[in-house]
Amino acid sequence: MMIKAALLVGLLSGNAMAYTSKVDRKINLEADTSIEFEVEHLDLEVVVEGGERQLFPLLPGTKCPTGHTCRTRTTTSGSVAPMIGSLKRNIKTNLAMSLDWIDLNSNLKTVVASNNFCTRRQAMARAAGLAAGVAATTVSSPAYAAETKEVKMGSDSGLLAFVPQKTSICKGDTVKWINNKAGPHNVVFDEDAIPAGVEQEKISMVDEQLGEEGESFSMTFTTAGEYAYYCEPHRGAGMNGALTVA
Repeated sequence: MMIKAALLVGLLSGNAMAYTSKVDRKINLEADTSIEFEVEHLDLEVVVEGGERQLFPLLPGTKCPTGHTCRTRTTTSGSVAPMIGSLKRNIKTNLAMSLDWIDLNSNLKTVVASNNFCTRRQAMARAAGLAAGVAATTVSSPAYAAETKEVKMGSDSGLLAFVPQKTSICKGDTVKWINNKAGPHNVVFDEDAIPAGVEQEKISMVDEQLGEEGESFSMTFTTAGEYAYYCEPHRGAGMNGALTVA
């Protein structure tokens, strides 16, 4: 009988110690905030102009869109995605943060869903601006995502040509023509080969030519369509150009 009692006491003591040990471990785990574990984030792979591939961080919990390629990036539990960290550091109020999160998410969806290059490019630029802490009112302006493309007037070898001869831009972008070789040159748009409603004189170098190398002429285009232009002094030599505004 004494032996059974001793065994019973031993079993009860062992169970109590095991239970206490489990409780202690649970408390220690909850209290230990230094414990780190790996967290996976997804980066969307996007092909931008020129064929360059860029990775764009997706919002936490967002699955890789069907038909697109995503890269997995692993961080510790103490780390956050670059986009989130930047937003937290730069956005001051909860209201502003909420509004910018909505705008950011909308732009990311546009990047993924749109089949239009210009729409995707603008959405990427705005999302990147928000991630960097730029105000939503600033990134939403048409000029924020605009670009400038350069066209040489006269090739490096002295040929009478626009280089490149064909240029494609997005609405709101600017073209900068730079006098390069074999001047003088100018840019005159063909009034019969520009979109309806565009005034030929307002976008052309009327009664003006560039004589010095490095001089330039810039014009911003806000109407989509096909444009044809030429260098008036060298039109007979075939110095013509084409512009597509999407």
